[in-house]
Parts: sequence; C-alpha cells; structure tokens
Amino acid sequence: MLVNHRFVGALALGFAALAATGNAAAQAASTSPGQAFPTKPVKIVVPQTPGGASDALARIIGQKLSERWGQPVVVENRAGAGGNVGTDFVAKSPADGYTLLMSYVGTQAINGSIYKSLTYEPYKDFAPVATLATVPFALVVNQNFPVKTAGELVPYVKAHPGTVNFGSAGNGSLNHLLGEMVNMNQGTKLVHVPYKGAAGALTDTISGQIQMTFTSLPSVAGHIRGDKLRALAVTGDKRSATFPNVATFAESGIGGLELSPWFGLLAPAGTPPAIVKKMNSDIGELLRDKDVLEKFAGLGADPYITQPEQFGRILQDDIQKWARVVKASGARID
Repeated sequence: MLVNHRFVGALALGFAALAATGNAAAQAASTSPGQAFPTKPVKIVVPQTPGGASDALARIIGQKLSERWGQPVVVENRAGAGGNVGTDFVAKSPADGYTLLMSYVGTQAINGSIYKSLTYEPYKDFAPVATLATVPFALVVNQNFPVKTAGELVPYVKAHPGTVNFGSAGNGSLNHLLGEMVNMNQGTKLVHVPYKGAAGALTDTISGQIQMTFTSLPSVAGHIRGDKLRALAVTGDKRSATFPNVATFAESGIGGLELSPWFGLLAPAGTPPAIVKKMNSDIGELLRDKDVLEKFAGLGADPYITQPEQFGRILQDDIQKWARVVKASGARID
C-alpha cells in the first residue's frame, strides 16, 4: 500500500491546528470576564457640573485607573435635573462595565424622595461597584459677611429673618437640605437660592450676590485657602484634618449635621459580578496609594473602602434615612 506522506503530514498539521484552536477556545471560555477587563476605553459619567467633589474625585481615580488598566478612562459631565440626566444615562447604558456613574448620597439616596417621578430606580437599576471617599460639607460665607463663627450664625439670622440667603446646587440637592435642616433644628429663616450646579452658588457667594452656601469641602478648599471665602463650620462628627481650625456644626451648637456623605462608583444593573469584583479590588488598592491619599487629603476627602455588598447596604440605609429628612423638610420637586 502506497502512503502519501505529504497528505499525512498536512493532515497532522490540520489536526494540530484544530487542537490548538480548541485549547484556545477552552482557555478563553474558562477565563473570567473580569480578568480580561477592560479591553477598550471606560467612561465615568459625573451627573454634576465641573468643579464639585464628584468631578474632582472622578478625575483623580479615573487617571489612576487609566494608568493601571492601560486603557483611557474618560470623565464626562452630564449635568441636569439635580443629577437625574447623567444618572438616567448610566442606568440605560449597556451593563458591561464600560460606563460607570460617579454618584453620591445626594443624587442616589435623596432624589428618589425629592422628585415626584424618576425615569430610573435609584437602587434596583444599579450595581454598586465601590465607594471612594467620605466628604464633609462646609458652610462658607462671603468675606464681608459680619458673622465670623458658626456660633454667631443662629442669633444673627434670627435677628435678620428672611434676609440671609444661602445658595445650593439646586432644589432638592444635599446642600439645599442642609440649609433646611438648620432652619428646622434652629428655628431660623435662611432663604434658599437654587443654582444649576454648585459652581454658580460659589461664584455668587464670592462676589457677594448671596451671603453663603453649603457645599462639599473638596469643591471649596481652594477658595478657603485663597481667602476668597470663609468657612464657618463643617459637617461630620470630627473636624477636617485639612482645615483643623474650622469647627464642626455640633461644636458650634448646631446639631443634626453630624454626617459625612459618601461618594462612589455604580454600574448599570446586570454588570457581570466578575467585572464588578475586579473594579472593586483595583479601586481598593488605589485608595491605599500614597499619591491618591495625598490628593484626597488636599481636597479634605477621606478614602472609604467597601465591598460591593456593603456599599449596597449603605445605599439602602441612606435612601430610607434621607426619605425621612425630605418628608420633614417638605421639599418636593414635581
């Protein structure tokens, strides 16, 4: 029997190629989705205007993730409707880990109670990825405002009812509710002036168009250092390490503001758990990075490391807590 050695050799090579292909396919099938992530640019949507804490933290962590992943991490501001525009965009984005939401307690835990109707579910439509930081909020005033300390604020406002204005990032925003909480707890009549974002409120406070604004410490740290604004007090149960000379509201006799809101990243619901786990692990390592810690400290932000499940429980608890505050304040947006 004659054997065509060329044919046998070609056949053997063909079987070898098929085997290699099969092995590669099997290896790819056994690879977790998170292990290969990301293979293209990632977008972090900030649902507020530039200049606030969400924007600053997103850009710090976005740059570090880009370096770690070897892929561009792009920060995109999609402001509007108290954060609802950007939040809704992410809720309806593909659940593949490539579109993330830079969220905080204001947009995610408060809006559901403030707005009569939303086009998304603040909890059900998102997969918690990782918290980034807790951030105290500050009450800052124009340099010409006669009140020098938070302890002097309540007596002054009561002596001038209806004449002291405070700005916020918009109706129903966290900094709006902080002012309403002071009114509720102290019997004052601070007048709310809503803006389309925190930047406008800060600009008008600096120029003297309004006397004060409640805002996140990172968004105003530079203005305090530059003596453009004076900080009267910060929220939370302890003073900020960045501004140790600024008293807390509690120290100043104004109770009910012992809180430091969280900021974190969410993905659309249904994002593969392996991808969520990888992102959480990578972010957790970055939050221990010396450079990140220094940049956070410069903003007055404290790193906050959690697991996705823990972040989910925090979100659920805050939705319930702020629903009670909103109800008591009577704030509502139709």
